[in-house]
Amino acid sequence: MKRLATLTFALTLGITSLVAATPAWAATREIPASGTTTFHPAPSVDGGIQDPEIRGSEPEGDARTLTRPRQPWDRSQSQGRHQGPGVLGSVLGSHPKVDVSFNGLNFRDQRTANGGNQFSVEPPDQGMCAGNGFVLESLNDVLRVYDTKGNALIGTTDLNTFYGYPPAIDRTTGVVGPEITDPTCYYDNDTRRWFQVVLTLDVDADGNLTGHNHLDLAVSKTASPLGQWTIYKVDATDDGTNGTPAHPHCPCIGDYPHIGADLSGFYITTNEYSFFGPEYNSAQIYAFPKRKLAQSAASVPVQQYDTTGLVNGKPGFTIWPAQAPSSLYSLEGGGTEYFLSSNAAEEAQGTGSSTDLIVWKLSGTLGLDAGRTPVLSDRVTQVGQYSLPPKADQKAGSVPLADCINDTTTVTPAGTGCWRLLSDVEPGHDEVESVLDANDTRMQQTVYALGLVWGALDTAVTVGGQTKAGVEYFAVNPRNGKVVKQGYLAVPGNNLTYPAVGVDSLGRGVIAMTLVGADHYPSAAYAPVDVFNGAGTVQVVAEGAGPQDGFSGYKLFGDPPRPRWGDYGAAAMDGRSIWIASEYIAQTCTLQQWLAGPIGSCGGTRAAFGNWATRISRLTL
Repeated sequence: MKRLATLTFALTLGITSLVAATPAWAATREIPASGTTTFHPAPSVDGGIQDPEIRGSEPEGDARTLTRPRQPWDRSQSQGRHQGPGVLGSVLGSHPKVDVSFNGLNFRDQRTANGGNQFSVEPPDQGMCAGNGFVLESLNDVLRVYDTKGNALIGTTDLNTFYGYPPAIDRTTGVVGPEITDPTCYYDNDTRRWFQVVLTLDVDADGNLTGHNHLDLAVSKTASPLGQWTIYKVDATDDGTNGTPAHPHCPCIGDYPHIGADLSGFYITTNEYSFFGPEYNSAQIYAFPKRKLAQSAASVPVQQYDTTGLVNGKPGFTIWPAQAPSSLYSLEGGGTEYFLSSNAAEEAQGTGSSTDLIVWKLSGTLGLDAGRTPVLSDRVTQVGQYSLPPKADQKAGSVPLADCINDTTTVTPAGTGCWRLLSDVEPGHDEVESVLDANDTRMQQTVYALGLVWGALDTAVTVGGQTKAGVEYFAVNPRNGKVVKQGYLAVPGNNLTYPAVGVDSLGRGVIAMTLVGADHYPSAAYAPVDVFNGAGTVQVVAEGAGPQDGFSGYKLFGDPPRPRWGDYGAAAMDGRSIWIASEYIAQTCTLQQWLAGPIGSCGGTRAAFGNWATRISRLTL
């Protein structure tokens, strides 16, 4: 484990909060259980480069590559970059110990799962949860369960199979199944149940997206994730059909779902965009009675809150619900669930830069079991400035996929030039090592601990005269809006992306993230944080072995490219320990190694179109 010369700036003054917005109430509907499931691992099969490799890449001309419109789940309206706040000083705080660290699922696991009946997918969308002696990793588009030493307890199961759908693509018949994305999971200590959520996009017989989509919620029937689960499907189309409210610009998509819980409720939040258009409506909040879900009830009520106009007349955006360590929830106001959000993004009608932190509360949640409707309200609090971060540069290294696109001399079964393995139409041979997406200032993982709501987001920071991607974190008293602790994290010459905060009941914790830049290939890192000292030095738990070399970073697969990374990390409280999971790069290879059979596998360390990996670690506080 390596310590870095981290620059941090901790702010400790309470900042004045603005008047709370008008409370909002919800629309209610009943959601029937739709069946049960268990893990169904299937053999992994590496078929090399197949046709098509990327979902949606079936246009005439070439089915392996595409110049595609923005997909309905790839949503971020923010553009450009902004100057970040200066970062200086150093803070010393708690010193958690890494006692377990292992590689989780990677691009190859995802692509070869279910007999190879998968697409190539970026980014992984890191979902991870832990409890009762298990660690469940959930990402695009696969699941795996480990023990607390990192040993896999069952083979990899693809998400389509887990939720009872046909394969993402049947490589024998070419039939395309539903698109599953944005996985996330949670272990609830109270009910001793596992909760797993994904967004599912339906397709027609020809594999085309229909516009209909739903949040698929699986709840375990026991305290083990290896047993049976009950599935509930919540329609997120919001066009007035199937019991949904009729919202403007719909059919809509319930993008970027995330989950939280308190004593009586389980919560999912989404960002609602028009499915086929560019419009953004607002964040949606779904509240369920937690114990009915845990009991595998035949049906459960869900209350849906539309946040249009609730932030001083503007919509909510990425309202992240809190999870609480050791079941220490807020019982004030008849039970209260807290959320955090930001408003610099275009979706929030922001300008790309802001000093607003929005603290949301759902009051009266103890009444969910009795069918009563909690009341949603929000408060705007002033914090240090955050702004849209720049793309994150990488340390220079070997990028065989880019090299293949650029190559015109290698003899292959498809003809002279490695590029012929990827496309029937000759590309421009000018690909370069890509930068990485560093997010758009939306809120990341949120925790309620020691009476405070903790969160973090990506922001531009100025360090050493350079504007880089960094992290701003917060701990706010939700009762009066006072900011108890806040600050920035940055590493000179490098970038920090996709923070995930985990905090225990005593206000001690960590912020997990990816570290990447001039000195580091994409690496799994963290910084300690506590309520007294703020955040400490960034430390590397797993150094990257090479640069990210995935299809979304290259013009051949979409010009201009949108290099995907993230879209989020994960942290899970587990007694006195915190589990963290981040995306990083665990391998490197040359073009010659990439071309050795099976093509693109580099000795079984990656697949042809990508090389992302994940790192899971346990830290004892």
